[in-house]
Amino acid sequence: MNNPDAPSTLAHNLRAVDLNLLVVLDALLHERHLTRAAARLPMSQPAVSHALARLRTLLGDPLFHRTRGGLRPTPHALALEAPLRDVLAQVRRLLAGAVFDPAASRRTFRLAMSDYGASVVLPPLVRRLRAQAPGIDLEISYTSRGGMIAGVADGQLDLALAVFGETPADIRRAVLFHEPFVCVMDAAGTAGPLALDDYLARPHVLVAASQDQRSGEVDAALARLGRARRVALRLPHWTAAPAVVAGTDLVLTVAQRTVMPTPPGLAVQPVPFPIDPLGFEMIWHERADGDAGLHWLRELLASLLG
Repeated sequence: MNNPDAPSTLAHNLRAVDLNLLVVLDALLHERHLTRAAARLPMSQPAVSHALARLRTLLGDPLFHRTRGGLRPTPHALALEAPLRDVLAQVRRLLAGAVFDPAASRRTFRLAMSDYGASVVLPPLVRRLRAQAPGIDLEISYTSRGGMIAGVADGQLDLALAVFGETPADIRRAVLFHEPFVCVMDAAGTAGPLALDDYLARPHVLVAASQDQRSGEVDAALARLGRARRVALRLPHWTAAPAVVAGTDLVLTVAQRTVMPTPPGLAVQPVPFPIDPLGFEMIWHERADGDAGLHWLRELLASLLG
C-alpha cells in the first residue's frame, strides 16, 4: 500500500537538497582527490570536506574512502556518477534557457583544440565575440583527441575541435571545413615538383600531440600504396614545425592553412600521392542539443569557418 505521506516527504527532502552539493560530488567523482576537487570548483579544501560530510548524511553512504593516492568511491558513489552528470547537464540547460541573447550573456564556454585549431579558430571567433558578445568568456584547453572525446562525454568540455576518427554514439559531430595537405620544404633545396620517390627518400617531420596520433592521415594514405616514410623528428605542436624545416632536407606534410602565408625561406608543394583532405570537425555531447547557448556558438563557428 502506498504511503500517503510520501509526496510531502519527497518534497521536504528535495527542499533540503543544496544543488551545490551535487556539483561538489561531481567534482569529487571526477578528480578522486579532495585537493584537486577543491581547485576545480574552486572552493577551499575545508569547504569541500564539509560538503562531503553533508553528502554522506544526505545519501546515507560514506561515498569515498581515503587512500594513499586520494579517494576511492564506494559502489553507491560509482552508481551515482553517470546519473548525476546527466542531471547537472539538464540543470545547466534549464538555466541557459530556451532563448540565448549573446549580447547580454555572461557565460563561459569550455573548448578544447590543438594549437593548429587555435590558430585557425580563435582569431575570427574572438574578434566576433568582442564585437557582438563581449560578456562571453572562453576557456581553451589542449589535450589528445582521446582526451577531447572523454572531456565532451563527461561534461567537462562544451565543444572540442579537431580531426576525429571514431567517436561514441552519443557524441554529435559536424565538419567545419575540409582542407588539403601540402608539403613544406626548404626553398633552397627545392627544384621542381616533388615526386613520390623523392618525397620518401627525404626524412620527415611528424606533428603528433600524443601516442594516439602516431599514425595519422599521411601515413595511412602511404600505407594504402604499400609505402612508408621515415620520421626523423616528432613534435607535439605544429607551431615550431615550419621553422625547423628551414635550412634542412626535412619535409613537413601539413594542412594548408598551417603555412598560409608561406613563411620566408620555405617552399610549399602539393602532396605527390592521393590523400583525402583534412576534415576539421567540432564535437559535442547529445545532452547539449537543447542548450540554446551552445547551439548559437556552433552556428557561429560554422559561419566563421565554413
